Amino acid sequence: MREPGVLRSPLGRRLLAAFLLVALSSVVVLTVAALIATDRGVSGAMRAEQQRIAGRAAAAAAAAYTGAGGWAGADLGRAAAVADAAGAHLVVLDDTGATVWPGRGMGGRGMRAAMSAHTRTAPVEVSGTRVGAVRVSFPAGATPARDIAWSWVAAAAAAALLAALLVSGFVTRRLARPLVRAAATARRFTAGERGARTGAGAPGELGEVLHAFDAMADEVVRSDTVRRRLAADVAHELRTPLAALQAGLEELRDGLRPADAERLGALHDQTLRLGRVVADLADLSAAESAALSLRPVDTDLAQVARAALDAERPHLEAAALRVETHLPVPLPVHADPDRLHQSVANLLTNAARYCRPGDRLTIAGRTEGAGVVLEVADTGPGIAADDLPHVFDRLRRGGNSRDVAGSGIGLAVVRELIGAHGGTVTAASREGSGTVITVRLPLAARALTPPGWPVPPAAGPPPRRPPPRAPAAR
Repeated sequence: MREPGVLRSPLGRRLLAAFLLVALSSVVVLTVAALIATDRGVSGAMRAEQQRIAGRAAAAAAAAYTGAGGWAGADLGRAAAVADAAGAHLVVLDDTGATVWPGRGMGGRGMRAAMSAHTRTAPVEVSGTRVGAVRVSFPAGATPARDIAWSWVAAAAAAALLAALLVSGFVTRRLARPLVRAAATARRFTAGERGARTGAGAPGELGEVLHAFDAMADEVVRSDTVRRRLAADVAHELRTPLAALQAGLEELRDGLRPADAERLGALHDQTLRLGRVVADLADLSAAESAALSLRPVDTDLAQVARAALDAERPHLEAAALRVETHLPVPLPVHADPDRLHQSVANLLTNAARYCRPGDRLTIAGRTEGAGVVLEVADTGPGIAADDLPHVFDRLRRGGNSRDVAGSGIGLAVVRELIGAHGGTVTAASREGSGTVITVRLPLAARALTPPGWPVPPAAGPPPRRPPPRAPAAR
């Protein structure tokens, strides 16, 4: 898709106008400053030159005075020639201020210059004695040096304005093009073109904005894909028990099968499966809004894990798993005990569902820095490398577990619940070598031990005597 004219867009016009205004203001200020500085410099040099000419005229007048022995009969033509060469008018005064030389060499032009002149005065001294003075009057007006300086300043200002125009256009394009491109891409994406991307080709923060926009678009597409897949998976999970129920009920209605205990039991199992899927979806929905319904209190995660283990022990024994616990120290957390119980129970149920008879299931806990760690490890078949990054996704089930009953929501519920408590849950596994699910939660501000008991260190030994009413889970 062709991009719209950047300089014709509202943003491009505003940026260009702003840059040109700043550039024009800068050029005007610098030009005025340069002209003032140049004029002052030229004027200073001109005054120095005029004073030097007046000094030369004074020296010539002193030589004429010395040669004539006084002003009477002194030939001041050389002094007048010095002034006349500079286009100036010379007046020589004696020590009483009377005019000695009226400037005959310049005539009317000299008189006009004297009337509108810049006059420089220099004393006439002979043997250290002042015998008179000269006044050299220079005509006012521009000088070649000032004209040359001003022409260079004007040329530099014009070149600066042209450079500012070119640079402003270039910078405007560089800044406005990514934003115009992002706006056009957003409109295309909103219109349904999910593959529209900006291409992230801009400098600095603008490039980061475009990259973030593309990442957001990718996340929207991914979320939309997950939503569609979730709807399809939910429909699939509900379709199977519903189809079995419908077929069984039709057989009973048409008299094709007797309504005996075996057939009714099979139909009941399908209703239980359907109810389990609905309950899992309800649990996931509740877990996603758990932050609004949590009732956090100071509790011991180790005790919660033992209680969850006792509740799930029949399922674990039915799965013929060997259970071991390593919970030597309290794990004080500030959390909702019911939600933690639900999370640990989901982990145990998941292990019972996927492990093989005879596999070992280990529950271990410890404190680690400012947090507590609970690990649920098994020696089951493990998780394939391709499935491991998606193990906590909704309705995600590995390719080697299609024949295992379940909706694939349990671990997603665990992630939502633990995340609502400010913790994290991770999975580590190698196919054929078992799986380790690690739950990390912040350590509670107060240790959950009887008054006067110290909190054991992370890797230290258990307390000398166990806290009262600590349930055993062996």
